[in-house]
Amino acid sequence: MGVERGGTVDFTFSEEQQAAVEAAKAVFAGVAPDGVPSPSLTAGSVADDFDRALWARLADADLLSLPLDAEYGGVGLDAIALCLVLRESAKVLARVPLLESTAAAMAVQSYGSPELKGQLLAQAGRGELVLTVAANGRTGHDPAELAVTARQDGAASWVLDGVQTAVPWAHNADFVVVPAHTHDTGRAVLALVPRVHEGVVLAEQISTTGERLGELRLESVRVSERYVLGADGAWEWLRELLATGTCALALGLGEGCSG
Repeated sequence: MGVERGGTVDFTFSEEQQAAVEAAKAVFAGVAPDGVPSPSLTAGSVADDFDRALWARLADADLLSLPLDAEYGGVGLDAIALCLVLRESAKVLARVPLLESTAAAMAVQSYGSPELKGQLLAQAGRGELVLTVAANGRTGHDPAELAVTARQDGAASWVLDGVQTAVPWAHNADFVVVPAHTHDTGRAVLALVPRVHEGVVLAEQISTTGERLGELRLESVRVSERYVLGADGAWEWLRELLATGTCALALGLGEGCSG
């Protein structure tokens, strides 16, 4: 897609991208949008967990590993393929962390160490490990990286302090990717924080759509150097990918409502 031919740009999707769409349609065909409870009829969240059965079917169809390299069990497609699958997921209100987990895995693939990639990516592509991203800051309006401070403690670890609000899938993910700013220079880094970890405090929040979110409080949380993506531009890259994926979800939601 986007290849220039004879002075014009061809926006036709590639065969691989079209195949991803067809695979997604097949997986989501059995999902009924009206099977999601109405938040107006539910006292708390509409569900405590995401749709694990659907998640497993997505993994079996290789849709969770689309953008991953072959060495991690993927096929190396781009963000466009991810967005096409996200669009189909939104048409049926699929309750899965497809955007957050896949985008976080792509960030690890682009900016993580070989050791971190080997530890996480194949499991993420098989759906055995779930990632999410804390991208809303302390209030939902301020820059997310300013809500948490990160300082190096020696050569092998970092210490994180701060609060991130409205973290999707926070109560179900294995790792939360947390943007933070360094204590000395203010540059942004990404830290992968285990959900169950010393100093991590999760409080339940319920969105207006009935989704179960989490307020993530980090109290002197120590993480190993290997779990910190410190390359310049890593957070900005991930933030843009999340924004693009959110647009794809909005498109699919609109098409699902009108169709």
